[in-house]
Amino acid sequence: MATLIATIILFGGLVGMGVILFRKIPVLAQLPETSPIPGFSARIRKILEKIRITKHFKLPSFEILLQKILSKIKILTLKIETKTENWLRKLREKTQKKKENEKYWQELKKSIDEEKPENKQNNSPE
Repeated sequence: MATLIATIILFGGLVGMGVILFRKIPVLAQLPETSPIPGFSARIRKILEKIRITKHFKLPSFEILLQKILSKIKILTLKIETKTENWLRKLREKTQKKKENEKYWQELKKSIDEEKPENKQNNSPE
């Protein structure tokens, strides 16, 4: 039911966006074409060059960047490995406890079964 409502809302929103876009196309077509601010990209290039020249914002070499990325990936994989190892240990402990519990009940059942024939023999009239 919730997926049906979400789907209806999605399609309703898409239809609404389509209607708005269809109404605004003529207005957008009448707008004059403007050129970007002259020299804007040249200013950005100059700022980027100044940043590259300064020591504080100097980009590291490709090898150093690659080393950092690889070391972070290694740390992430080690964390994942540790987490999965913990999960596996917990699962093994749970299965071990279940086995011990099952063994207990089986032993109890056997001991009860062994006692029953003795009780029958003792209680039988002679």
